[in-house]
Amino acid sequence: MSHDLHESLRDNVRILGDSLGRTIADDLGQGFVDKIEAIRAHAKKGRQGDVLYQRELIDYLRQLPEKDLLPVTRAFNQFLNLANIAEQHYRARFRRVEDYKPGSQPVLGELLARAREAGNSPRKLVETLATMRVELVLTAHPTEVIRRTLIQKYDAIDECLSAIEGSEDYPERGTRAQGRLEELISQAWHTDEIRHERPTPVDEAKWGFAVIENSLWQAVPDFHRDLDNLLLETAGERLPLDAAPLRYASWMGGDRDGNPNVTARVTREVLLLGRWMAADLYLRDLEKLKTELSMWKANSALKAEAGEVAEPYRELLKRLLTRMEATRDWAKAKLDGANHNGGPIIETRDQLYAPLLACYRSLCDVGLDTIANGALLDTLRRVAVFGVTLTKLDLRQEASRHAQVLEELTEALALGHYRDWDEERRQAFLLDELASRRPLIPRRWECSAESREVLDTFKVIAQEHSEALGTYIISMAAQPSDVLTVALLMKEVGGEVSLPIAPLFETLNDLDHAGAVIDRLLALPGYRALIDDRQEVMIGYSDSAKDAGQLAAAWAQYRAQESLVNVCESHSVDLTLFHGRGGTVGRGGGPAHAAILSQPPGSVNGSLRVTEQGEMIRFKFGQPEIALRSMEIYACAVLEATLLPPPAPEPQWREEMDQLAKVAHRAYVGVVREDPDFVPYFRAVTPEGVLGRLPLGSRPTKRRQEGGVETLRAIPWIFAWTQIRLMLPAWLGSGEAFTRRLEQPGGREVLQEMRNHWPFFGTYLDMLEMLLAKADVSIAAYYEHRLVDEPSLKTLGGKLRERFAQLEVAVLDVLQQERLLENTPLIRQAIDVRNPYIDPLHGLQAELLQRNRDADGVISADLSRALMVTMAGIAAGLRNTG
Repeated sequence: MSHDLHESLRDNVRILGDSLGRTIADDLGQGFVDKIEAIRAHAKKGRQGDVLYQRELIDYLRQLPEKDLLPVTRAFNQFLNLANIAEQHYRARFRRVEDYKPGSQPVLGELLARAREAGNSPRKLVETLATMRVELVLTAHPTEVIRRTLIQKYDAIDECLSAIEGSEDYPERGTRAQGRLEELISQAWHTDEIRHERPTPVDEAKWGFAVIENSLWQAVPDFHRDLDNLLLETAGERLPLDAAPLRYASWMGGDRDGNPNVTARVTREVLLLGRWMAADLYLRDLEKLKTELSMWKANSALKAEAGEVAEPYRELLKRLLTRMEATRDWAKAKLDGANHNGGPIIETRDQLYAPLLACYRSLCDVGLDTIANGALLDTLRRVAVFGVTLTKLDLRQEASRHAQVLEELTEALALGHYRDWDEERRQAFLLDELASRRPLIPRRWECSAESREVLDTFKVIAQEHSEALGTYIISMAAQPSDVLTVALLMKEVGGEVSLPIAPLFETLNDLDHAGAVIDRLLALPGYRALIDDRQEVMIGYSDSAKDAGQLAAAWAQYRAQESLVNVCESHSVDLTLFHGRGGTVGRGGGPAHAAILSQPPGSVNGSLRVTEQGEMIRFKFGQPEIALRSMEIYACAVLEATLLPPPAPEPQWREEMDQLAKVAHRAYVGVVREDPDFVPYFRAVTPEGVLGRLPLGSRPTKRRQEGGVETLRAIPWIFAWTQIRLMLPAWLGSGEAFTRRLEQPGGREVLQEMRNHWPFFGTYLDMLEMLLAKADVSIAAYYEHRLVDEPSLKTLGGKLRERFAQLEVAVLDVLQQERLLENTPLIRQAIDVRNPYIDPLHGLQAELLQRNRDADGVISADLSRALMVTMAGIAAGLRNTG
């Protein structure tokens, strides 16, 4: 990475930091800014190993008057958010630094050239891209800590940085941009960064649609235009007009697993919002096209369609505009609970696509290709990707909720108790009913409110066009009957609409049996008749890691995918794997390119679904340039995995992984499940107890409100450990596994061989290295010192830190490095730059947690808000927190 690139990032961090300092000085006085600078200086010198300054930092923070605690936390939080803006801006400008590892992210042009060298014909490249089906599924998991109003200001700040950089020859423009920058940073400082109320599922959906409106609406045609140009160079042809290698789906308003706030009414409202927003966006496109397509030359087909008019393109576009306006008015009326008395609306993608395609073909036929391939082509690409709904809405529900409906139904019909039946009897009953022509559910059946809600969801499916909906996901799926139950309810209540049904395998046991379950399912002729030889399966990352530890879970996920690929091949069924990844390493996170190429050979065969969660949506898709690069990374990775798949692991490596996972799992379970001090330690040392106060998302932090840590969702479980920088869920157990193997003959050599030649293992080690660099056991030790009294809990904390140190030694040994991130200096720099701003937030958070406990949770509004801001600031500083 060149010196100039580093300087660009540093300059922007300085510009933003200086502006924030002036804003704070205007508000609270220069004396307060000096106080902030003193805290930062103590933190910086403490980071250089000066123990005196570490102690002085803590003493300084503890002596701050109460009135200063909130503004101090806000100052450091704001700086970390501004540092993120500078880094995002840097990534957008210099597209080859996505993970700050030179050469690790190929650009698409280089990959196409490599694919050609490997013997793939130009036609093969075009066909592979044209038939590629990658769906990025936007989810609203509660990890986005920044309010939408601030996100909009941060996007505007990014635009100011661009204007300043581009003003060398126009100093007056630079001056104007600097003035606007000062104004925006002042606006951000004087805006409350913490929501006062949790967002509703509808709020979350609106946030998702805003990402499409503000970023993806521009990025999608730009991506296709770049792809077209590359294909023209490489293969001599464009991507087919209706091809959409990357599409978008959403869980926002459809994910009801453990979230009682997502109801059938909410799902219906979110679907209508998507229709309204799509109509509004297309109206802007159509108005622009009506203005631009003033030509009179047209082919006979278009003239016949438009009639005897001077401007046939405008005539067709006027008709489309009328129907699109009616569509927007219809959606608005439905949302308002009113009747719509307007004209016919656009209900399907083809009703919008066909007239635009007629215009495109006409322009090409009369020699106006340049005009056809301008704004009109951009709109056609948008229609291919977004349809008339913007996203496909997935639905997710837990398997037990479907079983409850069947239990109540069989009891009401005097057929017995469904829950008491074994799996064979359940399957036989469900297959018989799927084949039966008579209805199973009585018209006026009185069932429980829970079952009524499940049935109402299937009614929503029945009332929608199938292109508005994505996949029906069954969480905690364990048997073929879990899938058959959904198929039966869809048939009984869902009418003509039949969605793909994806069982979600997420615990270690479920992952180990996933292949066998799908094998039994596909062997059922009654089920095969329903699926058109296509099966989708979702792999859960969060709960498997929480259940078994990261190393054992990662290996179980890999083996499950291998098994599923083999099973579907044996049944001649097309498999799409749906990866339920989160933002953190502990939830399957990491650079997308490396993650996809580390999957088993054959598992990414031109199709892939993957969740994009919480704050990662903004980091990857929040701005057009960043979104463009993210789309290119996904397209590159799936194309490479399809045409140039990684080699299968050697049998010896598989045996090694079996042993490593076994040791790691035993060590993880020995602490998390079996040590009686673990749960009390977790509750004492982390902010888990106050996480519920942080209004991050619409979903409760627990699946059940009673019970212990086992009821916690994977996100708050990881968020809590991240806040104290121990990151425990992502590494616990790995140290024992690697250390034991390194102590055995040939251990180092085989681990290094696996690292160098097996993408799965190499990627795992890279993620572990980054995680170890972001973790900080000295900070965790301070939380323990401040918050833990019980000697046995302190003993456990000491042992955990010893395990961490043991793992770091082992990882450096395998990597043959003296320090972490030697080969990724920019990640190292990004962490080092942020630490002096995160460290004071850790110190303040530990202090505020202790005050909160001393006061039995009854602290002033300002202190409570300061505690929330420390959580938001640490999350912003560490970025992939959930």
